[in-house]
Amino acid sequence: MDTQCRSGEAGPIPFRSSRFFCVGSKWYFTTREGFDSGPFASRERAETGLRRFLHVVRLLPEDQQLH
Repeated sequence: MDTQCRSGEAGPIPFRSSRFFCVGSKWYFTTREGFDSGPFASRERAETGLRRFLHVVRLLPEDQQLH
């Protein structure tokens, strides 16, 4: 869990958890919108999957981006 203040934050630190989780031996990532993606063979592959997902989201027109 991240217990550090982020740039621009004030007040108590909100609850945060990792975007990555493991079920059995398979890895997944989750988005703020509640979308889970996986399974991946390793955490490293899940991290690569998340980077690819975020890259695609950034390519969407702003009115179609996930918020």
